[in-house]
Amino acid sequence: MSIEKAVDEDLKQNHNSRLTYEGCNVLLDINDGDRLVFSRLTAASTLKIGNKKCSLQPLIGCPFGSLFQVESGKEGTFLTRFVENAEGNGLEEKDVDGSKDNRALVDNNTAQSLTSEDIDEMRNQGAKGDEIVEALIANSATFEKKTLFSQEKYRVKKQKKYAPRVLLRRPFARSICEAYFKKHPEKIGFMRVDSLSLLLCLGNVTANADVLVVDMLGGILTGAIAERLGAGTGYVCNTYRGSSPYPVDITRMFNLSDEICKRIVHASLTDLNSFQTGALVSEGQEETLPVTHSSGLEEVGMSAEDGGMDITPERVPSPIIKPVKSIKPGQKAPLEAIKLWKENGFSSLIIAAPELDPWGIIKEVLPLLSFSAPFAVYHQYAQPLATCMHNLQIEKMAIGLQISEPWLREYQVLPSRTHPHMQMSAFGGYILSGTKISSSDSVTNSN
Repeated sequence: MSIEKAVDEDLKQNHNSRLTYEGCNVLLDINDGDRLVFSRLTAASTLKIGNKKCSLQPLIGCPFGSLFQVESGKEGTFLTRFVENAEGNGLEEKDVDGSKDNRALVDNNTAQSLTSEDIDEMRNQGAKGDEIVEALIANSATFEKKTLFSQEKYRVKKQKKYAPRVLLRRPFARSICEAYFKKHPEKIGFMRVDSLSLLLCLGNVTANADVLVVDMLGGILTGAIAERLGAGTGYVCNTYRGSSPYPVDITRMFNLSDEICKRIVHASLTDLNSFQTGALVSEGQEETLPVTHSSGLEEVGMSAEDGGMDITPERVPSPIIKPVKSIKPGQKAPLEAIKLWKENGFSSLIIAAPELDPWGIIKEVLPLLSFSAPFAVYHQYAQPLATCMHNLQIEKMAIGLQISEPWLREYQVLPSRTHPHMQMSAFGGYILSGTKISSSDSVTNSN
């Protein structure tokens, strides 16, 4: 095996690697959150910005957090590594003139003397995006009359149009949840990132834990739990009603190592409840996951630009030489593990199934937990959780029951303009949490 191939294999196995590799999934942040795109880095992957496509090959081997800028050349549009100036925007060093304002400025489209033909000519001569922005500023009759804040906004606006930048982000629980919540919150049950964090905390997800999960959010909850468990510790068991497991396509975006993927398994409620008979009901069925969606990231390139986040990618021709096939998350749970869970119970339970009644599902899966094990149930609305909480109290199945409503407020922190964001979500769902108890203990305590 060559040194280069050995390094590539080591990067693939090390999910904490700071460098990207061919075949890994990335989150591309275009123009500081204006557009978020999931993509798989291959030699044939492209990124569409405006009406032009750029190859993503320069991103392979770069550290996460790298910033790239779109440039135009004789061979077309391409991405180049961009290093920000350490001086910043200069607002900290300059005195802000409080007497200066924009009341005398009139927006009549006559302040800019540089025409679109002049800009096209500059591009044909090989001018870079930053040079075009500086030319627009120099030919603006009102730029010097604006306040420093307005000048900075003008500069950023022109930079996004003529010199767009792409930030290479690592897809992990927080970034994936924020990306989906921004553009397609319905696909993750309108779960905000603070709700996901609180759900993992109340579910006591730690190393060496055996977590029972009912995940109907596309796999984002499963991936977040597996990410917190780490390599080679504990299990994430997805349970489900019926004969086919719920899809966990989002889990593949986490770039989880093979050791972690082995710990993500699935087992039906029938299998978990009928192991005492000596044979699993679905033992004769196929042990491979059924095909659920065509939105898996094995063939990911980029989709057409829609002004927001692209969740459904286009198919890109794969290279002739395919990399070594990695283990996919969500294999069938081994019989030894199911037998162990049947004897000792799971260490915690987390449910995120907006399409199911919380009380209907929790009364089926709660007996699978060990005594004193915590559980957490997420739902978009509070009333189904209130009904579930009432029934749990009547049946004396749990203690320490509470319904939490997490609330997150982001702040803009800039010189002389620190304030909460003007637009923010009203709520991110509700969480019912508690601790399972033995029914015999509850009867004894009541007497």
